[in-house]
Amino acid sequence: MASSRDDFIIAIRSAFLKKSTQQKFSLLTLVFISIFIIVLSSLDFKAVRYLKAGLSEVVYRSSFIVSVPENFIKNSTINIIEYTTFFNKYQKNKDELDNLKSDFVSNEIIQYENQELKVLIDDYISSSNKILAKIIVDHDSPFLKSIIINKGSKDDIKIGTNIYDQSYLVGRVIEVNYKTSRVLLLSDLNSNVPVTIAPQNIQAIVTGSGENYGQIKYIKAGLSEELVDESIVYTSGTGAIFKSGVPIGKLRSDKIGSSNRYNVEFYSDFTQLKYVFAETITQIEIPQVEPDKVTIENKSEELEETKLKILEDELKIIEETNLKFIEENENLISEINDLNNQISVLNNEIFLQKQKINQFNIDTQELEFLKLNLDHGHKCRKSFLNTGGFNVGTEEYRKCVLNGGRIGG
Repeated sequence: MASSRDDFIIAIRSAFLKKSTQQKFSLLTLVFISIFIIVLSSLDFKAVRYLKAGLSEVVYRSSFIVSVPENFIKNSTINIIEYTTFFNKYQKNKDELDNLKSDFVSNEIIQYENQELKVLIDDYISSSNKILAKIIVDHDSPFLKSIIINKGSKDDIKIGTNIYDQSYLVGRVIEVNYKTSRVLLLSDLNSNVPVTIAPQNIQAIVTGSGENYGQIKYIKAGLSEELVDESIVYTSGTGAIFKSGVPIGKLRSDKIGSSNRYNVEFYSDFTQLKYVFAETITQIEIPQVEPDKVTIENKSEELEETKLKILEDELKIIEETNLKFIEENENLISEINDLNNQISVLNNEIFLQKQKINQFNIDTQELEFLKLNLDHGHKCRKSFLNTGGFNVGTEEYRKCVLNGGRIGG
């Protein structure tokens, strides 16, 4: 009897020592442990509640700590993109400002040279002044496109005076009274303006059409094929009727059959004009010097002195401009560094404030949840006795605890 019992024990031991049997035993052990934990969780022991609360606290804190680097990288990326966009816009505006300053300085130099050269050839110097005028009558008909302004001979207005809308040409004076003048608009059928079309540098005549656009006419044969849309049209100054270089509009093509007809879309809308500028030009004659009083040598010396003066003035302007540019660049670099420092300080402050706020919110919410969980967790926890409850850790379980243990309330 004893030997048979020993044989049975030895057989059981050998069975458990087999590999497959060991795996079945381990699985069976895990099943028993799981059942034990489930049964233990259904029982409302104080130690179990504290253990679960502690585990939940560890999980929540760990998830917050793990998310900190991700949030920091995300916010840093957003700030870098915003700063890059701001810096690109600033660089673009700075380049445009430098170009405008350079063009302004070049324009001043050209005007000064022009005045000096006119003095050398015993010509005259012309100075222009724009007078603001109000439109008091607007004759808008299919055949007549003209306006009446409240400036006349009393204000030095003359026949042929150019009229502008800001810097755009709109017409010229054809009739002058003491306090009023009639202006023929560019859209009138009788209007003809010599123009240059850029960048092709083609000479043409723009005639009025009776509408708010002009027509390109009297262009040399073969050159019309070079015209393209959006070309700039400005006065050429041919005939000395209009001042040269004044913008009028842009070129537009209108295809009729197999040929193209080119029109000029004026920059100004003549139907919306309320105020215009009349440009009065004053010519200052250069006093003539008798030839017998000045020798050829003196003229040559004066010419050389004038050239040297022009060169010195140009050099002075260039040096002053360079100094201004250097000073502005230094100021801009200093401002950029200050802005970068301010942005860095503000980002750090914002990050610290967000951390404090998030930490406070999490602590407050978790503390409230833990308190309620101790009191009402057994009502919301799913178990053998409470089949209507929820699994611990789910959103439904959390809502039930926060609701005071009322399921579906």
